[in-house]
Amino acid sequence: MPTTARALKIVTVVVVSLSVALGAAAWRFHHNGDALWRIISQQCLPGQQNKDPSPCQRVDVAQGFVTLKDRHGPLQYLLMPVARISGIESPTLLNAATPNFFALAWRQRDLLSMRRGAPVPDSAASLSVNAEYGRTQNQLHIHISCLRPDVRQALDKLAPQLDAQWRPYTLGTHRWLIRALSPTALAQQSSFVRLSQEVPQAQQEMGKYGLALASLPDGRLALMAIKQNWLQLNRGSAEELQDHRCAILSP
Repeated sequence: MPTTARALKIVTVVVVSLSVALGAAAWRFHHNGDALWRIISQQCLPGQQNKDPSPCQRVDVAQGFVTLKDRHGPLQYLLMPVARISGIESPTLLNAATPNFFALAWRQRDLLSMRRGAPVPDSAASLSVNAEYGRTQNQLHIHISCLRPDVRQALDKLAPQLDAQWRPYTLGTHRWLIRALSPTALAQQSSFVRLSQEVPQAQQEMGKYGLALASLPDGRLALMAIKQNWLQLNRGSAEELQDHRCAILSP
């Protein structure tokens, strides 16, 4: 009986914790979930017409994106579509006519160096986009920020094993699917499309996935996907691989 009671208590705590987390995420999502879209549509795009896109740093209507300095961290930026696209779950991202936002975001990593006033090596840079319930905004935004030092070390060790096949590996406390790809392959096909086509059932469950990108020592890139799992307290937040304080750049 004591064992049963203890197990029931643990299950109750987990259920309550999940309920609180889901409730808080839902409140944040609906309370101010359009903040980024309002910045894009009401400030950056109209301002660009007057050659002052602030608070955005870059507005490229032709390629379909804006970049914005995030308020968290000294170097973190966001790349966002100029069109209304809710997030990774949006079918628009699987349309061949949609811009390759992950490739565009990787090209914007020079913003980190410009902000720092000194070079930020590719080994320190990373991208992430969170799952539908692992985010608080309903406008697609790709985080351009620093990689966690421990994740950098893990990827360096894994690099010889990585190839074009998605395989499971543990990074931090969660299981990820990771594959390698060349910079050319990143530019040739949307990473969202790649995930939907290459990972079984992913196309039907895109909203459950977070996606991240980082460099490998041999010049290739690591594309990493995490799938939401509430029982493991995993919200599908690919952003967990990033360190917005940028400790990796410390001497």
